Amino acid sequence: MQSVTKPLLDVLRGETRLPPPIWLMRQAGRYLPEYRAVRERAGDFLKLCLMPELAAEITLQPVRRFSFDAAILFSDILLIPYALGQRVWFVEGEGPRLEPIGDANDLARLEERSDLLVPVYEALARIKASLPPEVTLLGFCGAPWTVASYMIAGQGTPDQSPARLFAYRNPEAFAGLMDTLVESSARHLVRQLRAGADAVQVFDTWAGVLPPDELWRWCIVPTRRMITMLRTEIADAKVIAFPRGIGAAIRRYVDSVPLDALGLDWMIDLDFACQQVGRHIALQGNLDPLVLVAGGGALDRAVDEILEHSCARPFIFNLGHGILPQTPLAHVEQMLARVRGK
Repeated sequence: MQSVTKPLLDVLRGETRLPPPIWLMRQAGRYLPEYRAVRERAGDFLKLCLMPELAAEITLQPVRRFSFDAAILFSDILLIPYALGQRVWFVEGEGPRLEPIGDANDLARLEERSDLLVPVYEALARIKASLPPEVTLLGFCGAPWTVASYMIAGQGTPDQSPARLFAYRNPEAFAGLMDTLVESSARHLVRQLRAGADAVQVFDTWAGVLPPDELWRWCIVPTRRMITMLRTEIADAKVIAFPRGIGAAIRRYVDSVPLDALGLDWMIDLDFACQQVGRHIALQGNLDPLVLVAGGGALDRAVDEILEHSCARPFIFNLGHGILPQTPLAHVEQMLARVRGK
């Protein structure tokens, strides 16, 4: 019997698919009424991430509704700090909070408890068993720099200046934190792939706030080390990296980080990205999440522009960041029909 192909996984292997496969960052989330119903039942967000049955259900919801080409695990990048012993909680309507790290003594108290993440791998096994065979299952983690920035500040800030200041003032201590995150994150990705994920995405949401030298030291080098560690365990692991906001540093990034696909934010010109990135690396992106909220002719034009300039290369259609909670479901359907030529 002929095996079923997975279009998105084929793209990560270097194939060009027309129409391109499509999924959305944060596709399992607050814009879906079925997610909000489960969220209300579960209460605490962190608890929800660690309940395999509900995490699996939420992961599958957008695939059932929209037939996306990938399901991405419902989880959170801050489960790594949680597993390292840092206190993590979520404030409704405001986002994540952590007990801030103020000095090297706070760092010394971190100790990994990988057993705390077992429910994540159980959720992946459940999802894999229920997912249509043509749909790619994505695991993920945060890049070391982005996770560290939340660990230092205790929350997101406009430019993550607490972490940047900590790194300038305490470079050795910060380097130690990055070492810990590289190793813990690589192990987390290995376990996700072994639990059933077909590929993984690395989110570096705050890469764009770093100046060139710090971008190299705290973003590019640690991410390269993390993926290299992953591939010492799983040689053919497929990796999408999303370094949001790196702009003109895109060539330096792809020349240094061993990735299969580069996620593009909505602020970068797609033609420029195509010129900078060799065809052996797939591109992913990069619709503005706000134009998906707007809908109508603006959405059609934006979708057409991306399809026209995706350079007839391995390409995955996605947003340039996560889908916004106020996004109308009809606009998602409009976008999907436009991408798929229906």
